Amino acid sequence: MISAGIDVGAVATKAVILKDGKVAGKSMVTTGFEQKESIDKALAEAIKNAGISRGDIERIGATGAGSAVVDFADNNKIQDVVADAAGTHFLFPQARTVIDVGGEEARGIKVDEKGRVADFALNERCAAGAGAFVEAMARALEVKTEEMGELSLKSDKDIEINAQCTIFAESEVVSQIHAKTTKADIARAVHEGMATRVVSMARRSGIEGEVALIGGVAYNAGFVDRIKEHIGKDLLIPEDPQVVGAIGAATIVATGLEGELKAPPPKLDTEKEWR
Repeated sequence: MISAGIDVGAVATKAVILKDGKVAGKSMVTTGFEQKESIDKALAEAIKNAGISRGDIERIGATGAGSAVVDFADNNKIQDVVADAAGTHFLFPQARTVIDVGGEEARGIKVDEKGRVADFALNERCAAGAGAFVEAMARALEVKTEEMGELSLKSDKDIEINAQCTIFAESEVVSQIHAKTTKADIARAVHEGMATRVVSMARRSGIEGEVALIGGVAYNAGFVDRIKEHIGKDLLIPEDPQVVGAIGAATIVATGLEGELKAPPPKLDTEKEWR
């Protein structure tokens, strides 16, 4: 069986080819204004990396914010959390908790022994719990976003930064700069506040067993360090944490059981609850 999974996210579009139960090819491109072009490019690159032709693919599954654009898929309505759970189970069958932190939102997912969603919590009302928060704070500090994680690891000071609103947090960062606080100390505070918010959200659905961290923010060493501190255990982090949803979509359509995989209603991390 050869299947493909496409995850059309707000920041990046990912594609994965599964062949005989193994990842044969994968790719990731920036999601631009022309989503269709990004989707076609990502799939073409994954096919090339797998060394197959388009006609060899037997089934295609799609997930993510822009999955409806993948109109050629056999199933383009796979829920993000369902794909996350299936993809994580494919990579780490022992994981029972999945924390997915992307550019625009974060999710905490409780997974059963079959890789199905038992419960999940969602933070979708504010960028403070997602990668966009780190990007905004990096601009305020005038450093590259990819440098924020390593910069934060150079500090061991506890400084409080409001991580419940990006606008307020930017104002606080500026105040800290004027107070001559080092960039490393501010970067650590940014990641501490973000990790506190994400872990609080994840605990709404329950943090049990081994924990996998996926999504683009899993590349951020500073955020990983703060998450580990709050959870109190090591994390399972895949080599390519951004393609897990695509792996899940490919796995789901390969089984033919996608109609049976549904997630329960989420526990929303609302503004009223985190104030």
